[in-house]
Amino acid sequence: MTVLRVYLRFLSAQGECRPELIHAVPPAALRRLATLPRYASPETIERIIDSYDLSTPVGVRDRAILLLLARLGLRAGDVWRLRLADIDWANAVLCLRHGKSRQPTRLPLPQDAGDALLAYLTEARPPAREAHVFLRVQAPFRPFASASEIAGIVARAVARTGIEGVPTGSHLFRHSLATAMLRGGANLESVGTILRHRSPSTTAIYAKVDITMLEAVAQPWLGGEAC
Repeated sequence: MTVLRVYLRFLSAQGECRPELIHAVPPAALRRLATLPRYASPETIERIIDSYDLSTPVGVRDRAILLLLARLGLRAGDVWRLRLADIDWANAVLCLRHGKSRQPTRLPLPQDAGDALLAYLTEARPPAREAHVFLRVQAPFRPFASASEIAGIVARAVARTGIEGVPTGSHLFRHSLATAMLRGGANLESVGTILRHRSPSTTAIYAKVDITMLEAVAQPWLGGEAC
């Protein structure tokens, strides 16, 4: 786009093009917004979540983790830091006290994610006096060392299903949730609220995956008309 603008400016200086045509090509976007968010379809997300063997403690735990990532768009760090006291069962709410904004956030706990979380706590979580919700299944029953272990759980789930062409990090679910919300009719402000973005510009990257919205604002192509 930058090269094209320079070329049009050159043609204008040579009298080969109308000067105002330069403005038909907008400046290049900021580099941090230049990439497309990588996501998967809702069907693919459900296939990954349903890939677990729920007869094992690991399967019950990891499915609960993936449902929190997929339904609430949580970051890996949110799941890693989640504590038992952060779950408000009476009101079906999660209270996230850690995040980029450092401000407490209350999020509604969807039914299936809540059921999976309850199943883990009552059937699969080791009997350990630990404040963290998610623990290792082998003694000593400690919390994960870092959020990167949550990303590893996602990577193994994707590999197990044999799905190709999708990212393997925990942000797969975050990006996929935002994309599905937009395509379902939600606006960028709603998406930003769910994802807890501090700036609207952070949410703006998802506008590029909403083809219907882009078609509504795209300008008609002038085709072969002369300058």
